[in-house]
Amino acid sequence: MTDLTAGPEEFDVLPNKPLQKPDNYKTLPTPTPGQANLVDATPKQDAIVALGGNPARLNDKSVPRSDSALIASASRYGVPGNIRETTTAEDAAFRKRRGRLTNIRLFKTDSYTQVYKRHVLDAERTLDAHRRAGRKTPTAPPAN
Repeated sequence: MTDLTAGPEEFDVLPNKPLQKPDNYKTLPTPTPGQANLVDATPKQDAIVALGGNPARLNDKSVPRSDSALIASASRYGVPGNIRETTTAEDAAFRKRRGRLTNIRLFKTDSYTQVYKRHVLDAERTLDAHRRAGRKTPTAPPAN
């Protein structure tokens, strides 16, 4: 079997602009490894433009105006710096409370699935409910 990672990544390869002939071959600029290319000085900005984005926002880390209401709502009580650790601990405590009897099994099962079984969305039932309510459902999940 061949190694699929050995070749170039097609999304990392950007076509360069055409080469330019210098006015004088005796006064060529000094090479600057790792710096901008004279032919393709702004490859990231060019890629953003090609994909329909705004290159002026390349280094802009601010939140777009369209997302400001979402960010304000999500952070209205503050944003803890250790959110991942907090949710991991809360999830472990929830599974321990709910899964007292899930540890008693003759065969190895997934306790996570057992504990969260009531919270799983039944896609087909939800699709049927939306269709009965008259909502348009242009895409549907695949049938089981």
